[in-house]
Amino acid sequence: MTTIDLGRPEKGDVVDLIIEDHRRFEALLRDLRNIESDRESVRAAFSALHVAHAEAEERFVYPELRRKTSADAEEIEHGAEEHAEGNEALLALLECSGTDTQKFDDALEKLAELVNHHLTEEELTILNPAREDVGEPTRTALGEKFAAERNRQIDADCGAIENVRRLVREARAEGLLDDSEDA
Repeated sequence: MTTIDLGRPEKGDVVDLIIEDHRRFEALLRDLRNIESDRESVRAAFSALHVAHAEAEERFVYPELRRKTSADAEEIEHGAEEHAEGNEALLALLECSGTDTQKFDDALEKLAELVNHHLTEEELTILNPAREDVGEPTRTALGEKFAAERNRQIDADCGAIENVRRLVREARAEGLLDDSEDA
């Protein structure tokens, strides 16, 4: 579990809620790069938010947007693949025995690269079409579902290393991860 406040939204426009989490990811990545921060706590917080956010998006948001937006199905499927890649990079960061090693810095660099790419791409190719194509009542209803699942996941300690390992195994089995990229 994390001691860092990740927010606890209960309602709102799903696009706004997702973007708020994106800003949290960016802040947590900055804190992970800072040797003066409590990197262990930040690592746990990042892990919890990353898993909870992705699970809530894939369970409620992506299926609905696939039906209701001009975002093409390939972009939405690609978002799920990027979540899997992010989980794989997150697992590498979680498996580092400390936060003051070159291995940790290398794993953090890879994770940050993947996450920053995903945030940008998702905002441009999935969230912008949702703003245009999905009415406010639907975005608000989706926001409630997204927030509830996100909070449930965080409460269930979804960022625990055992859970991240399980998610990576499942993603491999589903073909979302290319084993040839493993280093």
